[in-house]
Amino acid sequence: MNMIPLASPDLREEDIQGAVRVLRSGMLVQGPEVAALEAGLASFTGASHAIAASNGTATLQLALKVFNVGPGDEVIVPALSFIATANVVELAGARPVFVDTGERSFNIDPAKIEAAITPRTKAIIPVHEFGLCCDIRAVMTIARRHGLKVIEDAACALGARDGGQHAGTFGDAGSFSFHPRKAISCGEGGLLLTENAGTASLLRVLRNHGIDVQDGRMEFVEAGFNFRLTDFQAALLRTQLVRLQATLAKRQSLAEIYLNEIRHPELLLPVVPEGKQHSWQTFHLLVTGSLEQQAVLKTLRDRGVGCNYGAQCLPAQAFFRRKYGHDAATEFPHAYNAWTRGVAIPLYEKLTSEDIRFIARVLNSLS
Repeated sequence: MNMIPLASPDLREEDIQGAVRVLRSGMLVQGPEVAALEAGLASFTGASHAIAASNGTATLQLALKVFNVGPGDEVIVPALSFIATANVVELAGARPVFVDTGERSFNIDPAKIEAAITPRTKAIIPVHEFGLCCDIRAVMTIARRHGLKVIEDAACALGARDGGQHAGTFGDAGSFSFHPRKAISCGEGGLLLTENAGTASLLRVLRNHGIDVQDGRMEFVEAGFNFRLTDFQAALLRTQLVRLQATLAKRQSLAEIYLNEIRHPELLLPVVPEGKQHSWQTFHLLVTGSLEQQAVLKTLRDRGVGCNYGAQCLPAQAFFRRKYGHDAATEFPHAYNAWTRGVAIPLYEKLTSEDIRFIARVLNSLS
């Protein structure tokens, strides 16, 4: 039986040869390829500044550092995301304050944000979960009213749009990941977008040990990190970026097959509001009624289909549950439900329409 993996990066010969060229050059760390990648992604998204880094968690850490988030501060975080979204807040010495998500959007519910704001709140990290833009305009309105910074966690959302504007370009900074499940990948890697030149300059200093060049000499002007991206990783990404629009279009066409072909009455399909363009990093279903998440996952795997739950309910995870005493099922019911009843199924450009139809038939046969 041939297994259909949950994810598989589409690395082609031209991508590999780009990385090989850099490896042979001897210029391995943060050189011209990184600069070219930054320029390419700034152009693609319409952002003024793009700053590459070693991964999509490092980008969030950099943003929190730039915006002076630290001990005694609070940061509002959606209750459903990958664990890194909350970990970075904790590691900065601040407290993540969780807010429940929408029942079907899986994104932070703006109507519940203001009740979570206190005098200690410094920032909001809204997540564009699974590649669908959250109600970022409402989040921005709330943030500006309360003087809060907004760091968009757009790890899943390269190419996603809201009203034609790219995810990651609404807030004070937008963070992306190049993990193997993303639309373009180099294994590990990340990037920040910002419109503020001063923020961009400080991000570049902080990712490289706090180094700045002043009067022609190297100065250590900040306590910085080593969060540089390698040049061979950037080369691997640059050729993928050239075909990104085609990649997104293929994912959209495959998602439409799922939406048309999956007809099981106890499976709730993703909903894409009018005016939003989903990047389809993940196709996420909710199981309802008599269906159970683990049984569905087992059936799919037994039929050769890679799958998993979609994202974590963060306050239900052991560390945050112990430290803050959350009763996640009661406090954050939508996020908890998405974690315990969510199923992520394969959706990426290397799949064929017949692969998608086969997976839909397996789902339709569930009992």
